[in-house]
Amino acid sequence: MIHFDHIEYLIALGAIPIMIVLYFLLIKWKKNTAKKIGDPGLVKELTAQYSPKKFALKFILFCTVFALCVFAVAGLKKPDGTQKINRKGTDIMIALDVSKSMLAQDIKPNRLERAKQLISKIIDYSPDDRIGLVVFAGHAYLQMPLTFDQGAAKMYLSGASPDDVPTQGTVISEALKMSAAAFNPKEKTFKSILLISDGEDHDDEALKTTKKLAEQGIMINTIGIGSPLGAPIMDEETGQYKVNQEGQTVITKLNEQELSNIAQAGNGIYQLYSNSDNVAKNFKNQLSGIGKETNLSDSSFDSFKQYFQYFLGAALLLLILEFFITEKRKLKINSTVLFLLLMFGISPAFSQNNPSISKGNKAFKENKLDDAENYYRDALKKSDKEVNASYNLGNVLYRKEKPEEAAKSYDNTIANTNDNVLKQNAYYNKGVAFQKAKKLPESILSYKNALLLNPDDEDARQNLQRAMTQQKQEQQQQQDKKQDNKDQKNKQNKDQQNKDQQNKDQQKNKEPKPQPSRMSKQNAEEKLKSLNQKEKALQDKIRKIKGASPDKPDKDW
Repeated sequence: MIHFDHIEYLIALGAIPIMIVLYFLLIKWKKNTAKKIGDPGLVKELTAQYSPKKFALKFILFCTVFALCVFAVAGLKKPDGTQKINRKGTDIMIALDVSKSMLAQDIKPNRLERAKQLISKIIDYSPDDRIGLVVFAGHAYLQMPLTFDQGAAKMYLSGASPDDVPTQGTVISEALKMSAAAFNPKEKTFKSILLISDGEDHDDEALKTTKKLAEQGIMINTIGIGSPLGAPIMDEETGQYKVNQEGQTVITKLNEQELSNIAQAGNGIYQLYSNSDNVAKNFKNQLSGIGKETNLSDSSFDSFKQYFQYFLGAALLLLILEFFITEKRKLKINSTVLFLLLMFGISPAFSQNNPSISKGNKAFKENKLDDAENYYRDALKKSDKEVNASYNLGNVLYRKEKPEEAAKSYDNTIANTNDNVLKQNAYYNKGVAFQKAKKLPESILSYKNALLLNPDDEDARQNLQRAMTQQKQEQQQQQDKKQDNKDQKNKQNKDQQNKDQQNKDQQKNKEPKPQPSRMSKQNAEEKLKSLNQKEKALQDKIRKIKGASPDKPDKDW
């Protein structure tokens, strides 16, 4: 059925009524201006060469050209019946765990590589099905929408790695939600999600999400990658096994119970990875059996016949016609000459190219970087606003390991161009240059500016994620370094305190010790007897005092 590919662009046609209102306001303004002059004869003489009909015709042509351009952008097309593809109606979204635990080598070479081999086999066994890919760790990302293109599917699969997801961890629930969102609910197709993971879930929402999707008719199958005994995780950045905060080696284990519960709640099956061929065949046999029971059928069109070129052609012809129509009654210029000038581009402004740029481009292709740099600089000496020269010079400087100078050259391009495509490319290259120069904040800002101009630039998005991850790692390293310095200082203080305490102890040991008494036993007994007599005399004295004052109380506290 014939339709517009981007019907939302047709809203631009709403500008035509506004232009019509402005046209009539302009006509009214001209009439009021003529009345202010006051002399009708003078006005008629001044406007003798003016043709209101030609002015109206030019306006009509302009509005028509605008409408044709809007139709061209909206993309009118119809399915090409000769490219019709019939299929049973099975859509498969594969959710692949790319967390760092998938780098464990209990399955050689590691869990992630074995998972990729398995998915490649499933793609080979699914020529009539649409397959999509979601990668996840701490967050989930749609790596590839549903497609029949097996070559593209394998290309996206080969590039999947932990670097694609800046936030680490394992959040299965988000991966399931992202996979379900990739399905078209209006299509009457059998929908299945295949979750491939080691089951180390850091979120308890996976089972709840699975039950909700099962109620919507989406089957969820799971495949466990790894061993229940577990294995350490190799950190590719350090080349050593990953350790936790206590300094102990992290052991990642396959959580079969988690994956089995998800498969059961999702009306699917759980398989432990053993052999790529066997697991892939078991998965496809299950889907084939269900497909026969449901007996679904659907048709899709692989290619379309486009009509935008007809709209653009008509708009171009009308624009040329409008160009040759003047508001005057008589044409003073040879229209044929103007037409030839326009068609063959004799105007020097459009026909001349800077020879230095052409020579620089040739030298760049031949990898003669010094010559290319000299040619581009010659072109910039003639005009420092030559954006192509400054852009290409930036590429040369980057190749010559001068990233900061390259960034300045890209800045010159950005400042002097109105071409958003060239500006977006300059921002992107500037981000790459700053990233190479280890200036991550400037690199991140450049990538963000590139994405503002072109949100669909996947390379800029991935480079932005890598730069932000690298910045976060450097900040963490700085914090760790500060903490190490603090710990070292505390240790030095503690050592100094221990040393001071040892000095005190040594000084204390040097003090003179009391000598034992040299009094004999007989002298001691005599002194003790003398003290007892004095004590008895004191008690007798106290009793006499108490007898002399009977009114004094016994206790005075």
